[in-house]
Parts: sequence; C-alpha cells; structure tokens
Amino acid sequence: MAPIVTHRFGPAGAPRLVLVHGLTDAGTTWPDAVGRWQARWPLLAVDLRGHGASPRFTDDEPGDVAQRWTRDLRELLASLPEPPALVGHSLGAHLSLSVAAAAPGLVRAVVLEDPPLPCPGDNDSLPEFQAQQHRFLDAFAGGTDAEIGRMAAETPWSAREIHAWAACKPFVERAMIDRLELPERDWPALLETLAVPTLFVLPALGALAPFAARTSNPNVEAVVIDGAGHCVRRDAPAAYHAVVDPFLARHLTVDGPASQAR
Repeated sequence: MAPIVTHRFGPAGAPRLVLVHGLTDAGTTWPDAVGRWQARWPLLAVDLRGHGASPRFTDDEPGDVAQRWTRDLRELLASLPEPPALVGHSLGAHLSLSVAAAAPGLVRAVVLEDPPLPCPGDNDSLPEFQAQQHRFLDAFAGGTDAEIGRMAAETPWSAREIHAWAACKPFVERAMIDRLELPERDWPALLETLAVPTLFVLPALGALAPFAARTSNPNVEAVVIDGAGHCVRRDAPAAYHAVVDPFLARHLTVDGPASQAR
C-alpha cells in the first residue's frame, strides 16, 4: 500500500517534530504552529490515510482504520534517522500516544492535545458520532465560504487557521468515517507505563482532565487550559505555546532516548 504524504517545513535536516492532525484535518492545518516552530526545528506534518493528499483506504484493507493509521505512523518514524518529538491533536494525539506506548524507541517526546481515549463502552455511541461527522462534512459540499464565515464569527481562531481548516475538508474520505473505531482500553493504566516524556494539553471541561492529572508516572505531565475547547492551540494559542514550547525545547536540546529495538 502506498505510503502517506508528508509536508516538510523549516530548516534542512532530520525532522525534529512530527505533527499528527485530528480527524478531518490534514498536515496543512498547522499554519500558526508551523510559523512559530519552523525557524527553530525541521518539521514534518503528516496527512493521515484518508485525509489530505494521502492514499485512500482500499476495499481489501482490513476494517480497522485505527490500526492502519498506527502502522503508517510507526513506519514513518522507523524510516527517520533519529527519533523526533510527536505533536498530536485529537485523533493524532491518540495515535501518537499509542505509538509512544508500544514503540518508545521511535519517539523522543510526545505532546498530546486533548486525545480521545475510549474506555470500555464508549464506542456504543459511535454510530451517532459518525453521523455527526457526515453532517459536518456535508456543510462543505457547496464550498468553504459559509463555514469560514461561521468559524470567523464563532471562534477566536486566526484567519489562516480557519482557512487551512476549511480547505482540507473536501478531501476527507467519506467511506473512512463509516469504518472509524478507536480501541477501547484502560488508558489510566497505560499512562502509568509510559517510558517517553509526555505532555497532555487539555481543556478544563474535557473528559481527560481528571484522570490525566492523577497519574503518578513521572514521565507524564498534564496541563489544563481554562477557556479553551477541544482544539486548545487554536482557541488559546498563547497559553498552549507557554507550556508546549518549553517542553519541546527541553526534550529537543538533549540526546534522544537510548536506542531500542524498533
């Protein structure tokens, strides 16, 4: 199967940051963060399969799209000359956490912006979520202008974030939505096992704030941002970067984790 598409930004050299977007976004939907980080570090932003310019899922591909996304990300990381830091939002944060837990030798550090972490029983509501995603994407069928105007009126997002967010929606593979299911796991227990420096950046009213903040694992930090919604970096960019940038600087200016089997 063809590899996923990536977008490079910043100086030449091995990627120091790999950016992993959320559901229905793309590797092009990080303009403000890229503008901030590209002068300092080489960046690689992925288009997850079924998004942006990456290949679509095929009929003979196994039904578990989350497993395919995780495998794509692991293959990409294994192809790099040294472990980068992963920065993920939503679905991308879920995948980044899964890879960091299963293959810590591939990752230097991880930033997780409000990842969905389904616990047993959470997928019972999946059909309604899938229907919501189809209705959301239907709003772009006649063009992006109306949704750009709505987001400009309803959010504090920058204009370039809104335009990048809207521009990728017509390229989302709709059949993928119907196959979407994330694994249900005991995520609090998994957090206790993480061997990679991990920073959760969470909205105050998000479902993850309570249990992420209670972990006793010294590798895990959780910062709750008041006044932000699910997309913290767009809703509260100053607060997001106030915690994320020092974390990245701390872990990208030292040698990466000891080489481990990949």
